[in-house]
Amino acid sequence: MKPGPYRQVSITGPVEPDGGDVSAPKEFAAGVPAIKVALEHALKEMGLVRTSSTLTQLNQKEGIDCPGCAWPDPEKRSKLGEFCENGVKAIAEEATTERVGREFLEQFSVEEMSQWSDYKIGKSGRLTHPMILKPGSSHYSAISWEEAFKVIADHLKKLAHPDEAIFYTSGRSSNEAAFLYGLFIRAFGTNNMPDCSNMCHESSGVALTETLGIGKGSVILEDMYHAEVIMILGQNPGTNHPRMLSALEKCKENGGKIIAVNPLKEAGLLRFKNPQNMVGLLGKGSGLADLYLQVRINQDVALLKLIIKKLAILDEEEGSVFDWDFIKKNTHGLEEMLTDLNRYAQEDLLELCGVAEAEVDQAVKWLANGRRVIVCWAMGLTQHKNGVDNIQECVNLLLLKGSIGKPGAGTCPVRGHSNVQGDRTVGITHHVSTKLNAAYKRVFGFDPPTKEGFDVVHSIKAMYENKAKVFIALGGNFVSAASDTEYTAHALQNCDLTVQVSTKLNRSHLVTGKTALILPTLGRTEMDQKGDKKRYVTVENSMGRVHRSRGSLPPSSSMLKSEPEIIAGIGAAFFGTKTAIDWKELGADYGLIREKIAAVFDGFSGYSSRSAQGGFDLPNNAREGDFSGLPNGKASFSICQLPNHQLTSARYLLMTVRSHDQFNTTIYALNDRYRGVFGERRVLFMNHGDAKREGLEKMDRVDLVSRYDGQVRKAENFLVVPYDIPRGNLAAYFPETNILVPNAHFADKSNTPISKSIEVDIIKK
Repeated sequence: MKPGPYRQVSITGPVEPDGGDVSAPKEFAAGVPAIKVALEHALKEMGLVRTSSTLTQLNQKEGIDCPGCAWPDPEKRSKLGEFCENGVKAIAEEATTERVGREFLEQFSVEEMSQWSDYKIGKSGRLTHPMILKPGSSHYSAISWEEAFKVIADHLKKLAHPDEAIFYTSGRSSNEAAFLYGLFIRAFGTNNMPDCSNMCHESSGVALTETLGIGKGSVILEDMYHAEVIMILGQNPGTNHPRMLSALEKCKENGGKIIAVNPLKEAGLLRFKNPQNMVGLLGKGSGLADLYLQVRINQDVALLKLIIKKLAILDEEEGSVFDWDFIKKNTHGLEEMLTDLNRYAQEDLLELCGVAEAEVDQAVKWLANGRRVIVCWAMGLTQHKNGVDNIQECVNLLLLKGSIGKPGAGTCPVRGHSNVQGDRTVGITHHVSTKLNAAYKRVFGFDPPTKEGFDVVHSIKAMYENKAKVFIALGGNFVSAASDTEYTAHALQNCDLTVQVSTKLNRSHLVTGKTALILPTLGRTEMDQKGDKKRYVTVENSMGRVHRSRGSLPPSSSMLKSEPEIIAGIGAAFFGTKTAIDWKELGADYGLIREKIAAVFDGFSGYSSRSAQGGFDLPNNAREGDFSGLPNGKASFSICQLPNHQLTSARYLLMTVRSHDQFNTTIYALNDRYRGVFGERRVLFMNHGDAKREGLEKMDRVDLVSRYDGQVRKAENFLVVPYDIPRGNLAAYFPETNILVPNAHFADKSNTPISKSIEVDIIKK
C-alpha cells in the first residue's frame, strides 16, 4: 500500500498468499466437472429459479447475450443450453442476489474496502443507488441522479479545454450506449476515447487494417468447421472462449488439423469433453491439437518465418504449395518480403523459437497440403512491443496460401469481451476519421474535433501529469485492468472527478479522484423497460455479426438506469437546451439511436428489423476478397522484425495470464483447475529446470521485480509452481502482476501494453 495524495488506500489489496494447493494439470477441458462447477456458481449466486429462467435464455435468439466473451452463436442453437462454464459464471456474477446499497457503502470506508481482495470486493453484490465520495470524505453517500448529472456537468464546464477530460469505454457496453457516448464526447469537443481495445486487440486492428483494409477478422463461425488447418497462436480457448472448443471439435470431425502454438500447455487445446454428448460426458472426449508447438514467449515471428522459409523451399521443389494465382491477382510486396526472409538462417530461427525441428516440419507438411487455412490468435500475440508484426506475419502466411476471402479460411482474432468490437464499430476510437467526422456533421449538425485523442497509456500519462482532470468510465475496472498499477492509481487520484458507470463494486471505485461518483446501471440479464415498452440493445460478436440482447430478470434496484439513459442524462445536464440533439429522447428511444447509427455508419440500413432472429453481418472486404480500398488496390505482404529480447539485467520473460475462475479483472473464485491450482492466485509458473537451478521448490515464496527506465517495480509474495513452460519463461495471473508492466513501454503503432513479455528477475524470500 502506498498513500495517495488524498486518501490512504491499497491499490492492489492483500499481497499475502492464501496458501492454496497445487496438483497435476488437467489434460482435458469441460466435461462433467464443467457442468458441476457452473451449476455450483449459478445456484450460489442466483438460486434455483433465477438460474433456470436465465440460462434457458442465454445466447438464444432474442434472449440474453452473454456478458462474457464475444464468441459467435451458431445458427442452430443447442436445446440443452447455448453456453459454457465461464458464461454461466459471468451471468451468475451479474445476476447475484447480493446487493451493495447505500447502507453498505456508508458502513465501510473506501480505505477499509481497499484492503479487501479483488475477489471479496467483487462478491459484495450489485450496486443499487448512485453514490458520491466527496473531497476529504472517507465514505460514499447517497446522491440523486439529477445531482449526480449536475456534478459531472459542472466539472466538465470548469475545464480549461475539452481535452482535459478522459472518457473510457469497456467492452461490455451495447452498441446503442457506445454510440451515444461517442456522440456526447465529440459534441463536448474531444477525441479522448481510450477503450479496452487499446489494451488487447489494438495490435490486431492496426495490423489487419494495414494489410487487408479492415481491422477485423475475415471468417465466420461456419468457416471454422470446414478449414483444413487451424493454427491457434497465443490463445487459451478452454478458459477464455470455451464455446470455441465445439467449433474446433467440428473441424476435427470434418478431417481438419489443429496446430496449437503457445508457451504453456493448455488443457482446452489438448482434449475437449463436450458436455452435450455422451462421448464428452462418459467417454474420452475429442482430442483437439494434432500438434502442440511450445514456442518461447514472443518468438512467434521466428517460428512463422521458419515455417514460411520451409514452405518456400517446398514450393520451389514441388510447386503448388503457394497460391500463385491469388498472390498475383490480389497482393503486392511479396518480393520484398521474401528478400528480407533470406536474411534469416533456419538454424537461428529454430533456436529462437525453441521448437523441435521435427514438429515444425509436421506443421509445414499440413500447411503445404492445405488450401483452407485459418489463423486464430488472442493476447499472446498482441501484447508485445512487436505485437503488430506478430499479426502481420500471420497475414503473410495466409496470403501465401491464398487463404483470405474464401470459405474455410482467413483471419480470426478472438475478442475477449462481449462487445469490444461493436464499441469500435459504432465510433469509440481516439483516432480521427475525416469520413466519420463528415457523417457526424451531416447527421447532427456540428463539427467534431479534428485532433487525435489519447489512448489508454497516454490518458494515464495525461492524468498523472495533471493535464487531464476528469475521468469517466463507461464500465470496466480501469485501475486493475491497465498496466503499471501504481502509476495508474496515482494518475486517477490526481483527477478532480472520477466517474464509474458500473453494475458491481470494483477497485476503481476505491482508487479515485478528489470527488468520485458511482452510477449504477442495468446488466444484460435485466429487463430494460420504459413505460409499457420492453427495450433491447444490440452487440457485435467477434466475427462481425450484430444481434439483439434482451434481459428478463427484474432490475436489481428501482434506482438503476440503463447506460443510454445515463449518457443522455449527462448530455442533457451539460448542454441543456443549447444543442439540436435531443439527449433525453435518444436516451429513451433506442430505436432512434439505431436510426442515427445507420445514418452515420455503412452497413446498418434497416438496423432494428435486421437485428432480430440471429442478426446480420456487417460488410467485410477481406471476407469478400476485395482489396480495392487499399492504397495499391491489393492486400499487402509485410516485412516483420524479430523481437528484441536480449535480456540484460533481467533473467526471465514473464507473461500475464488469466486463471480459469476469472474473466478480465473479475475474479469468480480462487481456482485454476485446468492448471492444477486451487485456492490461490499469487502463483508463479516456472520451468522445472529453472526452478532447480534457482534452488526453488514447489510453493517457495519469491518476489518479482521489473526494471525499466531506472525504476524498480515489485510484485511481492508469489508461490513457485514448477510447470511445463520453456526455459527462461514465466507466467503469472493479472491483475496481480500488472504492477510490473511499465506504462511507457508498449507496442509499436498500436500502443498496447507489453503485458505478455515483461523482463523480470526473481528474488527468493
